[in-house]
Amino acid sequence: MKFILAKKEKMTRIFGDDGRARAGTVLIADPIVVTAVKTKEGKDKYSAVQVGMGARKIKNISKAVLGHTKGKGYEAIREFKTDDAMDIGGTIDASVFVVGDVVRVSGLTKGKGFAGVVKRHGFRGGPRTHGQKHSENEPGSIGGSGGRAGGRVAKGMRMAGRIGADRVTIKNLKVLAVDAKSGELIVSGAVPGSRGTLLEVVSQ
Repeated sequence: MKFILAKKEKMTRIFGDDGRARAGTVLIADPIVVTAVKTKEGKDKYSAVQVGMGARKIKNISKAVLGHTKGKGYEAIREFKTDDAMDIGGTIDASVFVVGDVVRVSGLTKGKGFAGVVKRHGFRGGPRTHGQKHSENEPGSIGGSGGRAGGRVAKGMRMAGRIGADRVTIKNLKVLAVDAKSGELIVSGAVPGSRGTLLEVVSQ
């Protein structure tokens, strides 16, 4: 299993050998360090590898985390479930991937704050004519009174609320280019988040 942590840089296009242009996303994958290895035989009872990325000031990290990382400050720590044997302190960089690898990319989407039902759920909204003035984005009836829900709002009713900032995984993306020196990785299509979003890239 191949995996790495990367930050979203920008979108671009890349031309294949057949001359076709393909949309891609540029990811910057700096080397990550193995901070812990968990095994089924150990106290954790499952197999996984924990990795740290980047650097962070020691004064901003709790003593519990510093004790776990042996006094080293990492910008981010993530865990990947795998049975592969790895050594604590070992590094992983972008060179683990090759062009043609199929990966899945996970991360947080852009947060969009409080939104109405038209933006959040794709509702049509109300008509602009027939005696209505400002009802383009109104939700309409929610089926209250003594109907199907007996005078209350039914569970799961789609309404206005917070949208975005959700963890999303995009599957079946292809690695279009790899530059191990600069840590640059280009994957096909779009991935979650804005520039600088931390992403988990895992082979399928």
